[in-house]
Amino acid sequence: MNFENLNKKIIKCNKCPRLINFIKEISIKKRKKNIKETYWSKPVPGFGDNNAKIMILGLAPAAHGGNRTGRAFTGDKSGEFLFKCLHKVNLSNQLFSNHIYDDLKLNYAYITNILKCVPPGDKPLKEELNNCSIYFDNEIKNLKKLKVIITLGKVAFDNCLKFYNKIYKKDKKIIFKHGNTYLLPDNIFLICCYHPSPRNFNRKIITSSMMIALLKKAKKLARF
Repeated sequence: MNFENLNKKIIKCNKCPRLINFIKEISIKKRKKNIKETYWSKPVPGFGDNNAKIMILGLAPAAHGGNRTGRAFTGDKSGEFLFKCLHKVNLSNQLFSNHIYDDLKLNYAYITNILKCVPPGDKPLKEELNNCSIYFDNEIKNLKKLKVIITLGKVAFDNCLKFYNKIYKKDKKIIFKHGNTYLLPDNIFLICCYHPSPRNFNRKIITSSMMIALLKKAKKLARF
């Protein structure tokens, strides 16, 4: 299934009633600053370069970020931090992404989430993750030149491993620590990264220099 058809299928997906009801609820109970905006409030597909060598993987769209804009890591503080760093290493053509129809273009990079809908409390159910795994599988299959997966945060890391453990034997030596790099059985490198959340960068758990260094490492492993 090519990306055009895959993304159409993702947007129309209604496999998880709990999530569909929750994202509609968010569009009604908007934040004050977004009160006049129309929320996307549908499953959020990935986006980027179809020839991507690097995948940047989160857990789920933000309630008032991707769930509002229709694009992962867009319209929130985490996205602001991420795109500034991506631009610094020439993985994006601009410093920001505000909405799905802006002029952002990624260079050899693709951004997506394990789960295409934001779950209540950022805590997805096992069944919901299983339902969404087919989309993640198709994204990986469509990215024929993929060399590196960067997982943003431990939850994304854990669930990426759960996906791979369905196919490959579990390796107990794989642990989450910022910058840790592993070669997966399909010869794709997995790089652990602290989530670029406001809490993490305000507390200096992750800094711009740390993220830029990690992105440069990913480019080196992807050989471009």
